[in-house]
Amino acid sequence: MNFIEQEIKGVWIIEPRRFGDARGYFMESYKQEEFCKHVGEVNFVQDNESVSSRGVLRGLHFQKGEWSQAKLVRVSQGKVIDVAVDLRKNSPTYGKYVAVELSQENGRQLFVPRGMAHGFIVLSDVAQFQYKVDNVYAPQAEATLRFDDPTVGVEWPMSKEEMLLSEKDTRGLLLEEIEPFDL
Repeated sequence: MNFIEQEIKGVWIIEPRRFGDARGYFMESYKQEEFCKHVGEVNFVQDNESVSSRGVLRGLHFQKGEWSQAKLVRVSQGKVIDVAVDLRKNSPTYGKYVAVELSQENGRQLFVPRGMAHGFIVLSDVAQFQYKVDNVYAPQAEATLRFDDPTVGVEWPMSKEEMLLSEKDTRGLLLEEIEPFDL
């Protein structure tokens, strides 16, 4: 596996090695020993999966306080643009974001540490999105950073008119309304 740290400290692109032939391919999508060697110790406790159609934007979600989550995300079918926004107090990249294309074709994964808002938009007809988390879902601690917050300025590859958003995601908070993570 190839581990590439991004400009936001703690955010990593992980490129698994694929071994292919006429039948298809094989890859190790997660290997704890290698992951810990590069990223550090993370105790994943739950695997999640979503299926979404073209234009669906999910995010930018996070959980507050003790319920904060680190995530290891990947796409097993289709293509998305995946976004992580730094919400960590005193971080030199506070309010900045990383955007990465994750697809079935490129096999890339993204590790998003605690203290980040996270979301993605689907570029293919359908996308199957899978992720590991290091803390359980806590609805009482869930919050959303507005996908179109002008301070963060995420450059989504679609217009608002093409996007499909949940009501929760359209009512997200602005960066200035969010208490930064003190990790």
